Amino acid sequence: MAQGKETADERYARGLATLEHALGDAGINHVKAFAGTAPELARLIVEFPYGDIYSRPGLDAKTRQIVTISALAALGNAAPQLRVHIFGALNVGVAKDEIIEIFMQLAVYAGFPAALNAILAAKEVFAEWDSRNVSTNIL
Repeated sequence: MAQGKETADERYARGLATLEHALGDAGINHVKAFAGTAPELARLIVEFPYGDIYSRPGLDAKTRQIVTISALAALGNAAPQLRVHIFGALNVGVAKDEIIEIFMQLAVYAGFPAALNAILAAKEVFAEWDSRNVSTNIL
């Protein structure tokens, strides 16, 4: 069905499937954290980024996560979202050393504080990832 003629429930279902595929439990838990307090925001998080943007055919999931962690790290004020998307990057096959290299590259354009904060966030996520003994879901 064309995106313009679909129902809100179809858009949400596509977004939820894309969110789960891209971020796994980390993404689902992130959205659930808002559901009780701001259910409309939780629904929009699923519908717009994942139902409309992440589900587009132009980029693969790995590239989308690389772009996302780069942008979040460069912002310098989105640590919770950065951690969720580092999990997502690992989930779709971005290697730990690639993530560190992305953040090292970031130092040139966003500054050392942003890069250092991103690497510290990655360190936390890597430790949790390893403790879960999660196998990578490569697309």
